[in-house]
This record gives sequence, structure tokens and C-alpha cells, in this order.
Amino acid sequence: LYALSDPVRLGIVRHLAGVAEASCGELDGGRPKSSMSHHFRVLRDAGLVHTRNVGTTHMNSLRSEMLGERFPGLLDCILRQS
Repeated sequence: LYALSDPVRLGIVRHLAGVAEASCGELDGGRPKSSMSHHFRVLRDAGLVHTRNVGTTHMNSLRSEMLGERFPGLLDCILRQS
């Protein structure tokens, strides 16, 4: 839950919940690259996001299936909160 305590990371998860995958550039909201690298690392370390390299682009996807298996209903509850 720590990974989702930051509004930027929560925003990333909410965005990824609506798409199959997104590049870091689509998710940065104009924030510095160093700051976003930190946020993505926290999300990856928590097991919430999977990142794959496509050339020089990092594509991110939400690990919703795994989260649903480990914590049934948690992701839906988090995404419903405003």
C-alpha cells in the first residue's frame, strides 16, 4: 500500500488500469525523468507494474491479474476511490 500512497504513483496505476500498456512518456505528466524513474521503481518493486523495453522505450503495464489473485478486490477498491 505504500507504493499507492503517493498521488503520482496512484495516478500511474489508475491510467494503466484503463489501457493495456503505456510508455513512460505517456505517464510522466511533464515531471522530471529522475522523479518518474523513482516512482516507476517503487511500483515495480511493489509488484504493481511490469516494465518491458521496446528499443529505447519503456512500456509499462499493470499487473492486475496477479494483484487480483493475491489480493482479491483490492485493486477495484483502490481504483473506485476518488
